[in-house]
Amino acid sequence: MVWMLTGDKLETATCTAKNAHLITRNQDIHVFRQVTTRGEAHLELNAFRRKHDCALVISGDSLEVCLKYYEYEFMELACQCPAVVCCRCTPTQKAQIVRLLQERTGKLTCAVGDGGNDVSMIQEADCGVGVEGKEGKQASLAADFSVTQFKHLGRLLMVHGRNSYKRSAALSQFVIHRSLCISTMQAVFSSVFYFASVPLYQGFLIIGYSTIYTMFPVFSLVLDKDVKSEVAMLYPELYKDLLKGRPLSFKTFLIWVLISIYQGSIIMYGAMLLFESEFVHIVAISFTSLILTELLMVALTVQTWHWLMIVGELLSLACYIASLVFLHEFIALCGAWSSISSLQSGPLRRMTGVWSTLPFLDTFSFSSLLKSD
Repeated sequence: MVWMLTGDKLETATCTAKNAHLITRNQDIHVFRQVTTRGEAHLELNAFRRKHDCALVISGDSLEVCLKYYEYEFMELACQCPAVVCCRCTPTQKAQIVRLLQERTGKLTCAVGDGGNDVSMIQEADCGVGVEGKEGKQASLAADFSVTQFKHLGRLLMVHGRNSYKRSAALSQFVIHRSLCISTMQAVFSSVFYFASVPLYQGFLIIGYSTIYTMFPVFSLVLDKDVKSEVAMLYPELYKDLLKGRPLSFKTFLIWVLISIYQGSIIMYGAMLLFESEFVHIVAISFTSLILTELLMVALTVQTWHWLMIVGELLSLACYIASLVFLHEFIALCGAWSSISSLQSGPLRRMTGVWSTLPFLDTFSFSSLLKSD
């Protein structure tokens, strides 16, 4: 739904709307006649209600009368029109219309202007776009985005806006996945050992997981795009996918949450079951699986590879391999879990009932449990 709010006279506004293809050449146009009283506005609204699929052209004076007496009825009818042209509008009326559209439709609004009289409208809208022109830079300075020509607006919305929305959706969901996956592993680890307050990973591993080991591939998703810029400009229908909220919705959020819980559980349970004989190395085994899973998930999500994405994947993998080579003992013993032999006693073994040895458990963390037995 597009509204054209201008201070030009009726004939100029109608001609501009046709040249901008806001109104097609063969489309019916209803010119709202000049009204000054409540009765005249009521009669004109009834006449307009009997017309269907026609563009509306109304002056600022008539608009003020309709909004004063029949605000709800006028907005209901106007929102059903394919296009609305308001001529002879004051800056205050422009901002008022934007505010009413937000309240009545509940949708986000985008205001485009090129002059100082459009500043109030731009600031009232959810997203303001200023066009630098002969009228100065007041609109561009007050707007969220600035373009040098009106024709660049299409690329701003269809290419940059669409890519920004999809990339932000993918990045936010991956950040959630990254954090929830390691949290699930900690929850599984704690539940196996009767919710003992012992962290699975400590210090360097937690910091490294959030930074050098996974940061570059995850944040390289801001370079991803599903279609080329030329295709996005050629088929504006692709933008409708964003209007429906499919890239980021409760459904996609729930899917990523379930994926994170599933992967974290499989990694932790799989590491403990498959490597029972190497249980003292469970930290290194599970953490390596977690890093590889995260890198693989990013690679499977990417739709168009960029060379920086490949660099990010290889750089993170190289950093972790280097850590395994040069910091092997630190990773293996990270967590201050010594005195493994003392934890192989009967009471603690009976508490788990599964394994004869437990990984890197701090003796002091289980002192109360050992004393209770």
